[in-house]
Amino acid sequence: MKQYKLLTPGPLTTTKTVKEEMLFDRCTWDNDYKEITQKIRRQLLDFAHASAEEYTVVLMQGSGTFAVESVMTTAISNEDKALIITNGAYGERIVKIADYIGLNFVQYAVEYNEYPNEASIRKLLAEDESITHIVMVHCETTTGILNPIDMISSVAQDYGKTLIIDAMSSFGGVEMNVPALGIDYLISSANKCIQGVPGFGFVIAKKEKLAACEGNARSLSLDLFDQWKEMNKDGKWRYTSPTHVVAAFSKAIDELIAEGGIASRQNRYTNNNKLLRERLAQAGFATYITEEKQSPIITSFIYPTEQFSFDSFYHFVKEKGFVIYPGKLTDADTFRIGNIGEIDEEDISDLCNIIEDYMGVRA
Repeated sequence: MKQYKLLTPGPLTTTKTVKEEMLFDRCTWDNDYKEITQKIRRQLLDFAHASAEEYTVVLMQGSGTFAVESVMTTAISNEDKALIITNGAYGERIVKIADYIGLNFVQYAVEYNEYPNEASIRKLLAEDESITHIVMVHCETTTGILNPIDMISSVAQDYGKTLIIDAMSSFGGVEMNVPALGIDYLISSANKCIQGVPGFGFVIAKKEKLAACEGNARSLSLDLFDQWKEMNKDGKWRYTSPTHVVAAFSKAIDELIAEGGIASRQNRYTNNNKLLRERLAQAGFATYITEEKQSPIITSFIYPTEQFSFDSFYHFVKEKGFVIYPGKLTDADTFRIGNIGEIDEEDISDLCNIIEDYMGVRA
């Protein structure tokens, strides 16, 4: 099978050394393996600038969506009400989760290329005092927009609401001080900016909030409270864990630290994104998200003409060694290119050369 560079928001291109960690079989009951789990939990707290006295980390089998649903089903009781803020497909997926598990919620939706409006959110909260939780996606990989986390943090603190942030595509690639932001639950995944492989998600949770959630979960497998209580004993997962993926993630964390931490990785992603947008603008591609709202994670580009064939374009680029993403928008024809993973400036430059060849504008 041919090897490609994945310019996607995860799964993504990983290092050879991360892949090599999956060549060994590990036992879930073994103390060496349980220590890997505990190491990961400690290091994720460090990345969040959080103390073990105030916060904890819970790992949850499955994709990032499993981790999101584990928080939604555990952190929000039948007596609570959530305000779910959406401007993309992943926020809307949280709404779908809330529908499935029968949560009491209200949705505040804005256009996919717009920020949520602070005044509108404050008005909703002032008019409905029964709202107890605010839920928002930080980086909407639908488009690449980076939502204003400082604003929503300030609003949540002003109104005394529990704040749940889906940081699936941002944590590890964008600096965040979780305690300073007052985030009660932050959710992310192994196969995003920390550059592991798919198989589990994780939740950085305020201990006081999580401790009050016993009995809330509407799912046995996704009971975040029960997973936490078991994992806290010695690092053992309740049910069979993805051992190969966990070992690979531990290695990916070590490599993130060796790169210089989140700030250095954010700088690499930002440089990738800047070069990509500049070069593709010269080739005739406008971005869907304006520069001030653009994340360094993934970028949506608008089809340059009505005659543009994404299928032809996709296969041309793939034949040259790169895999990109189609769009997920309802109001514009777009495709997406990710900046995360083991991708550097040379890779982005090579990709841009290929795209310029396709468009017939290569100098």
